[in-house]
Amino acid sequence: MKNIVIAAGYATRLGDLTSNFPKPLLRIGSSTILGRMLDDIDRIPEIDEHIIITNHKFFHTFEDWAACQNYQKKVTVVDDGTETNETRLGAVCDLLFAMERLDIDDDMLVVAADNLLFFSFGDFVRFAKDKDSSCIMCHEQKDPEKLRRTGVVVLDGSNKVLDMEEKPQAPKSTWAVPPFYIYLKKDLSLVRNSVADGCGKDAPGNLAHYLCDHTTMHAWPMTGTGENLRFDIGSLDTYREACVRFGGK
Repeated sequence: MKNIVIAAGYATRLGDLTSNFPKPLLRIGSSTILGRMLDDIDRIPEIDEHIIITNHKFFHTFEDWAACQNYQKKVTVVDDGTETNETRLGAVCDLLFAMERLDIDDDMLVVAADNLLFFSFGDFVRFAKDKDSSCIMCHEQKDPEKLRRTGVVVLDGSNKVLDMEEKPQAPKSTWAVPPFYIYLKKDLSLVRNSVADGCGKDAPGNLAHYLCDHTTMHAWPMTGTGENLRFDIGSLDTYREACVRFGGK
């Protein structure tokens, strides 16, 4: 299984802090946002490589960072060739770019790189193996406004996805979908043809939504609440809060 990190955004909401530096490599205490995530994923036996897809502007920064790491699994950094937010490929196209560039034909764990996480991806991988299907994550979200800003799924009693909507005005459930996915090898032809078949390019949830309409998908419920299991760093204020709460600064 390949671990593919989508890290080609430009983090414009963080202003000068990320104008010339990638958000996933911002420090939180003694580590970085990305480093904390890979520390967990690197321990999963099924993972055999970390692939970081980034843009040309930050490519060498990621390469320099990767050269200083000591993970058990190989770290590969891929340059998507873009240099501005206006010319970015979008998360789905970045994934397809990495798949084509590296000729990927394996199960994939696909993760966004701007969250601090307080659970193990190992449980997610075991869930996908048990279900033998591509999978998404979900967590209980009671706030309707937050549900309107994310993906929302309807599940049956076995956690099979019956319906998924991106940013619905009238959410059909309280199951919110964070940006972490497993796409099995048997579904990669669907992934490769998704954009040509009308899948949205920008948000990573667009691909999950597309897959839910074309194959069997299950959702792993994160235990507890989303707020206790992950911390989304999307602004200067949330970055400062993360440094204080989790980095000791």
